[in-house]
Amino acid sequence: MNQEIKFSLLYRDMWQSSGKYVPRKDQLEQIAPVIVEMGCFARVETNGGASEQVNLLYGENPNLSVRAFTKPFNNAGIQTHMLDRGLNGIRMNPVPADVRKLMYKVKKAQGVDITRIFCGLNDVRNIIPSIGYAKEGGMIPQAALCITYSPVHTVDYYVNTASQLIEAGAAEICLKDMAGIGRPYSNGQIVKKIKTKYPHITVQYHGHSGPGFSVASMLEVARAGVDIIDVAMEPLSWGMIHPDLITIQAMLRDAGFSVPDINMEAYMEANRLTQSFIDDFLGYFIDPSNKIMTSLLVGCGLPGGMMGSMMADLKGMHNAINMALRQNGKPEMSLNSLVVQLFQEVEYVWPKLGYPPLVTPFSQYVKNIALMNIFSMAKGEERFSNIDKDSLNMITGKMGKLPGKLAPEILEIVKAKNLEFYTGNPQDLYPDALDEYRKEMKANNWDFGQDNEELFELAMHDRQYRDYKSGVAKQRFNQEVEAAKEKVGAPKLISRPVVEVPNFDVNKLKELYPTAQPVQAPYKGKVIWQYDVDDKSTAPVVGTRFKEGDTICFVETYYGLETVKALADGKLIQVETAHGAKVEKNQVIAFIIND
Repeated sequence: MNQEIKFSLLYRDMWQSSGKYVPRKDQLEQIAPVIVEMGCFARVETNGGASEQVNLLYGENPNLSVRAFTKPFNNAGIQTHMLDRGLNGIRMNPVPADVRKLMYKVKKAQGVDITRIFCGLNDVRNIIPSIGYAKEGGMIPQAALCITYSPVHTVDYYVNTASQLIEAGAAEICLKDMAGIGRPYSNGQIVKKIKTKYPHITVQYHGHSGPGFSVASMLEVARAGVDIIDVAMEPLSWGMIHPDLITIQAMLRDAGFSVPDINMEAYMEANRLTQSFIDDFLGYFIDPSNKIMTSLLVGCGLPGGMMGSMMADLKGMHNAINMALRQNGKPEMSLNSLVVQLFQEVEYVWPKLGYPPLVTPFSQYVKNIALMNIFSMAKGEERFSNIDKDSLNMITGKMGKLPGKLAPEILEIVKAKNLEFYTGNPQDLYPDALDEYRKEMKANNWDFGQDNEELFELAMHDRQYRDYKSGVAKQRFNQEVEAAKEKVGAPKLISRPVVEVPNFDVNKLKELYPTAQPVQAPYKGKVIWQYDVDDKSTAPVVGTRFKEGDTICFVETYYGLETVKALADGKLIQVETAHGAKVEKNQVIAFIIND
């Protein structure tokens, strides 16, 4: 066999699947050249989905991040692609048509080659307009099929949907197996029938690892003629994310496929950099369960991309549910039991809601209904007592046509609320809005940005953009990071205003504490003098009490001779001061890592 399989790195999705945040611009600039150096990727997913919204939540400009990340790939001839939610653009709710049109012009100017357009309902009315808009903007339109497993989501259903999208101008088709519950044989059959009917169409497979089918699916779609497979890299592969490049390369090579070589030195450097980003602050927002695969997902079909937000929601509701159970004389639930019950409840309500594929935003809507059902039942109320507005819009057709039929009890809820079903084109409900945003930009004297990218950002993420411009987002983010670090007991960095450096005598220090051992500190190459306290009465710090066995260090810093105390693991030490002021502008942070 001489069939060639190309690899696409899902670097953006690796982070979105793992937690709440993604790397910052400076971190993306570090890792992009290393990914290029690996020499095995035909494509890299650089942006889209929630990644740009997340940049605004940092208080940083997402347009600068996208341009910085795409540039090295553009220069190396590696195609870049983004995730695009069709009617919802790159946010969670529907977007006016003029904003959707502008998105493709902006993203092409920023260096993005391909847009992966999907609709969570597989409603072609929400995808086909974006195919045309993408072409007008100079991008390659890749239409996605949201893969799930239900009585209505058959092989023929997907092939028919793909045919409509290709006939409407889609240049490529992606099997977006967002929860990884597409069965391997069926995935292979979908690819085979599409390639047989449209041999000129590029077909790409995207499958998450959660329930464990993805590796087998990748082999099946390869045998069926797939062109490109999405992969991840350690330390953010497997679990709820994607299979690792190394495993998939070895499997396909053994099966006789032609696959690219990997520069392993570059792979390990990319691994190291990614881990450093996790250690920086991103790891504080990654739920440990995201690194674990579970067959419990086979039944409920929830996607890996929402596991981080789902666990946050569950932890937030856990106490409220237990309080309701106590008040009704019922036993409390552990968090693990609540997770299992949520999965079971999703499996129960999903068919009643018309089998919407569980992908953003519809996975969140179905999960929300299931979670509120659990809360309602804990209070002694009926299921479906509380359904949010967005979920009702999904039910009544304002976001597209549901694949299956609604259950009688859901129809009764719609009737009881005096709601009407919408059967028209969903886009017609959301009129053009760019003129209003232009007025706001001018009123605030805000720059429209290169290629109107700032106008686009305001129109796409208006609330987050305003918070970014005001500085509120940066302040909120810094507080959130500090709270996350404090929650897990991370050492705090102590800061003080810059002062004149006092004189001190290192030789005198040696005489006073002959047992002190010098240790090289990586920060500014200064010297730490270590002193083990055997008797607390000899502790060389006035007004501070230390226990026997503590280790005291003296650090040469900008302040002179500082006293520091080693933490329990002996690796991180922090400056001991009379106060613990928060870091303010124009202050110097003194910290040492003692390897």
